[in-house]
Amino acid sequence: MYEILVQVLSWLTLLARSSASKDAEILALRHEVAVLRRTSPRPQLDWTDRAVLAALSRLLPKPLRACRIVTPATVLRWHRRLVAENWRQPKPPGRPPLSDEITALIARLARENRTWGVVRIQGELRPLGHRVAASTIRRILRSHRIPPPSRRGDTWRTFLRAQADGLLAVDFFHVDTVTLKRLYAAFVIEHRTRRVHVLGVTDHPTGAWVTQLARNLAADLESAGHRFTHLVRDRDAKFTVAFDAVFASIGVDVVLTAPQAPRMNAIAERWISSVRSECTDRILITGRRHLRDVLDAYVEHYNAGRSHQARGVGLRAPDDDPNVVPLPTTPNRIKRRQRLGGLLNEYQPAA
Repeated sequence: MYEILVQVLSWLTLLARSSASKDAEILALRHEVAVLRRTSPRPQLDWTDRAVLAALSRLLPKPLRACRIVTPATVLRWHRRLVAENWRQPKPPGRPPLSDEITALIARLARENRTWGVVRIQGELRPLGHRVAASTIRRILRSHRIPPPSRRGDTWRTFLRAQADGLLAVDFFHVDTVTLKRLYAAFVIEHRTRRVHVLGVTDHPTGAWVTQLARNLAADLESAGHRFTHLVRDRDAKFTVAFDAVFASIGVDVVLTAPQAPRMNAIAERWISSVRSECTDRILITGRRHLRDVLDAYVEHYNAGRSHQARGVGLRAPDDDPNVVPLPTTPNRIKRRQRLGGLLNEYQPAA
């Protein structure tokens, strides 16, 4: 009976209110519902919501002002914040901030020149028309997590790029025949040109056999006049002291990769992946002689008839002349040359 009496009295009070007061309450309720529907991640009031709710609260009766999602104390706090911002003194102008382009340039100089310190970078920026304080450069390098020159050092990638013209890489890979006999092939690849040379194929690789391959390769390099300075190899036990001595006799330093780090000899590993996916995994090998013939045909295709992404925009083969620009050929004058029974195809303009 009490709840019914309270409800009836609220209805009588609603009838006694003016239409303007009812409209203001409806507008306030609608705006509150619109605010509460913003659930990403939770309802937030912007300056337009504050202005609307503050204006509508003046039109509502005093008992209804306290039943809103925004209390009168919140409205007063908004007003005090506006007054404080109106009388706040502007901060004195300081140094103009560096643009994102200059910040990226400083980080680029530090990454590309691992021996440059803060003062050296500051000096290199002067001729480019940028005057930057040393403390600012130091702060930028710290924010990009670039260590000082004493702790940077040259990375393995920097070493390979700097020595690419005189760098060789040697490695092994195996192939299983139709009789489940495992054969091993040794090869060497030139880093700059990506030219590959198959050194030999055997079913029992030993240190003496690998050393003899090194002697044959050293003799070929000497007769051809090639001057290489470094040879990259892993820590396989088949590479003996005698193997390293053969290359030391012709002035080639042997560089060892870290244990279980195939990425340090990534170019050789990439060629192994190519020869397997394009050739040996698609042919049934019957024996050592058959594998040598297949590898010779594939290496000839790899060196002369296959484009390489590592050769730059031209996508040239290792034996292609970089000074020769091919002329466009009509499609009906392009002929196909098949290798290994059509497993490999080369396309050339007809004579």
